[in-house]
Amino acid sequence: MTAASPPAPALGKDLTGLERLSGDQIRRVLDLAVRFREISDRPIKKLPALRGKTIVNLFFEPSTRTRISFEFAEKRLGADTVNIGASRSSVSKGESLVDTARNLEAMRIDMVVVRHWSAGTAAFLASRIPSNVINAGDGAHEHPTQGLLDLLTLRDRFGKLEGLRVCIVGDILHSRVARSNIYGLVNTGAEVAVCGPRTLVPAGIEKLGCRVFARVKEAVEWADALNVLRLQLERMQGGFVPSLREYNRVFGVTRRRLAQAPRELVILHPGPMNRGVEIDSDVADGPHSVILRQVTNGVAVRMAVLALLAGRESDAPAAGQPRAGA
Repeated sequence: MTAASPPAPALGKDLTGLERLSGDQIRRVLDLAVRFREISDRPIKKLPALRGKTIVNLFFEPSTRTRISFEFAEKRLGADTVNIGASRSSVSKGESLVDTARNLEAMRIDMVVVRHWSAGTAAFLASRIPSNVINAGDGAHEHPTQGLLDLLTLRDRFGKLEGLRVCIVGDILHSRVARSNIYGLVNTGAEVAVCGPRTLVPAGIEKLGCRVFARVKEAVEWADALNVLRLQLERMQGGFVPSLREYNRVFGVTRRRLAQAPRELVILHPGPMNRGVEIDSDVADGPHSVILRQVTNGVAVRMAVLALLAGRESDAPAAGQPRAGA
């Protein structure tokens, strides 16, 4: 009889990206998220796993889904939460990010969830404070929990990630979601491609382990799933695309294009959506779409990450445990 393999190592002190996580570590998060997902279906959506923990959500960029999803995850695990935006913090008065974090540390916090416009902010902060740090998006670098929830959604639909063909379509250049998806998918054995205008695909991105398609038609013919990204106009200085209408005509994911696929494609989108630009409404709301499933999985994935960083993995419901009232 062969000895059972040891469990995958936990995440460590922080989650700043997926680039350095192994496939086993990623699968451990996804498996734990499946166990936590059951909590959201209970009449009372609470566990005491993080009771007594204080978590600060430090958001220097606007956010709806990510911020609220983290708040739900924290509260469903019983944590005390504090939400701070850039306009309400001393950073707006010139205080450095580290000084802000150290002042929060002095109030005896346990975790910081940070979103910032500058790439590397989460890792910088994690190296300077003892609290756990979770990256909720740093510039165009990474958005690890979004990548994890996308992977979970794909695994839910296909039953596996190994060998799956996923094409990320749209504004790759400015997208932290694209990078976390590429790292996470490659590290779990999927095949990855990107597709977009030449001006919005970073030079040398193939070095990350993905292929590049110049036309949506090629992506549709190759892929099992498309992860559609919005044009991040707030990060552009102009000149990347001729017009939004032209972008939709050439790179928009439309029902007509999906009808040309040799297999039924699954459509993801991290939100917010620009309907009629990168994706048409009849695709976003159609049978191919798992976009709302992504939102549901976001809470479960963030619960899993919080529990792992806090060392409270054992507080999750047992795998396969019946739902309350079932």
